[in-house]
Amino acid sequence: MIDFPEGLVSMVPSILMIAAPILIAATGGMISEKAGVVNIALEGLMAIGAMTAATSHRLLEGSIGFSIPLALVLAALAGGLFSLIHAFASITLRADQVISGTGINLLSTGLTVFFCQIIFHQERTEPFRLGMMPGKGGIYPTAWIALVLLAVSAFVLFKRPSGLRLRSCGEHPQAAASAGVNVLRIRYIAVLISGLLGGLAGACLVLTHTIQYTVNTINGKGFIALAAVSFGRWLPLGVLGSSLLFGTSAALAVYIINIESLKFLPPEFFNALPYGITLATLVFFSGKDYAPRASGQPFDQGQR
Repeated sequence: MIDFPEGLVSMVPSILMIAAPILIAATGGMISEKAGVVNIALEGLMAIGAMTAATSHRLLEGSIGFSIPLALVLAALAGGLFSLIHAFASITLRADQVISGTGINLLSTGLTVFFCQIIFHQERTEPFRLGMMPGKGGIYPTAWIALVLLAVSAFVLFKRPSGLRLRSCGEHPQAAASAGVNVLRIRYIAVLISGLLGGLAGACLVLTHTIQYTVNTINGKGFIALAAVSFGRWLPLGVLGSSLLFGTSAALAVYIINIESLKFLPPEFFNALPYGITLATLVFFSGKDYAPRASGQPFDQGQR
């Protein structure tokens, strides 16, 4: 049997595979919340992206040689378009952002099953023959995609004027508007980016974790991504660390039989661990002032 330190090293490719979709979705959630819009809809956006990717790859894998990159692009676009519903409700109509996001999650479940019934005549996509293949060291390309997206997001948010304007919309939107910043437009852009990344995250999940989309494919990963944002204190490095933590706990449930020092724990413990961490995160940070001050608050242009 493999001892714990050696076992953890052997788990690195699996940890990165599991953590990558969470990190991509969490990056989108962080951007949206930095602009002042809580995107509870990440779960639904990931489902839309996963269904789109699985469907397009299944239908095109035998006819073109780039069906996987195309599936990633189409999934991101589907997530971005779907997120505009949340943006319109929460920004233009100033609806409660939690209720709007919850509605998107419920709608996505029905829509994905509906389209699967139309295309495949069943409540899931047909299995595709071959998903995304790992690269050197057994590491999937999704891990590098996630890290690049996080690095670019961090650079724009904290090193570019556009990032400063976006963050101002989540901290002091009235002051930002007084300085000539179009708060509504920036919030729309932030939610759209969040939708693009949410759809991409769903595609990365379905193309590496499984061979088809079902209603259980996402299985709470969008909510875990939301928890990763708060657990990471709305900071890029924090989001990276929390995503890796969730990925490690999920991977341990699979590899526990190979780690002698952890065999006394049942696999169900590690299956439940990401969700337990999610609940603990919500409790621990419920009274903390780490979130953007205007996050979740509709912007009224007439208010000063």
